[in-house]
Amino acid sequence: MIKLTIWNEFHHEKVNPAVTEIYPQGIHQALADGLADQPFVIRTATQDQPEHGLTEEVLNDTDVLIWWGHKTHRLVEDEIVNRVHERVLQGMGLVVLHSGHFSKIFKKLMGTNCDLRWREADDRERIWVVDPAHPIAEGLGSYFELEREEMYGEHFDIPAPDELVFVSWFEGGEVFRSGCTYHRGKGKIFYFRPGHETYPTYYNENVLKVIGNGVKWASPSQTATPVYGKSEPLEAISAK
Repeated sequence: MIKLTIWNEFHHEKVNPAVTEIYPQGIHQALADGLADQPFVIRTATQDQPEHGLTEEVLNDTDVLIWWGHKTHRLVEDEIVNRVHERVLQGMGLVVLHSGHFSKIFKKLMGTNCDLRWREADDRERIWVVDPAHPIAEGLGSYFELEREEMYGEHFDIPAPDELVFVSWFEGGEVFRSGCTYHRGKGKIFYFRPGHETYPTYYNENVLKVIGNGVKWASPSQTATPVYGKSEPLEAISAK
């Protein structure tokens, strides 16, 4: 069983009635309910909790962390960002959703400003599978569609992905690298684009399938921990 922590800033649901109607218990709970049939042990955490719900105890007991944030990125404490960053380098998986592209933790891991173009105009989104052999695309067809979503468009200022799994096309004509994977230290990172708070995207079965697949892919691998710093020779070095 994969130990999954779902983190949500949990802001819009408290102040925007339209979002409250769609996600009455928060995006984090909608995701927890949608992933309940997966082989995960799920806990949730939100920004207003002490230490944003991401204590050392919680993170040390987390195999994969899902991150959703939007309006209050700046209020996430740097100490907690550094704590999450260190856990990713140690091997904890990270799945960053939608506007989490602008979170402190994603920008720290990417080393770029992670900016993009956007529009809220009820665009239809077609998400193309461009790496059908990738485990994150398991169970999908060639593409799937969302009737209405926020548009994200290129240029997306991120490093070239280690693997590009999905590309989105929008009704207004834009395209976007919407499913990207990275490795940092021993940790695996998956960025997945859909999920604007005013649309019921996180009830869509294909979106939930992708997120579930992403959690499984990002779960820690049982590999050797790298050794850094000054090192003694493995073999005797002959005198020159």
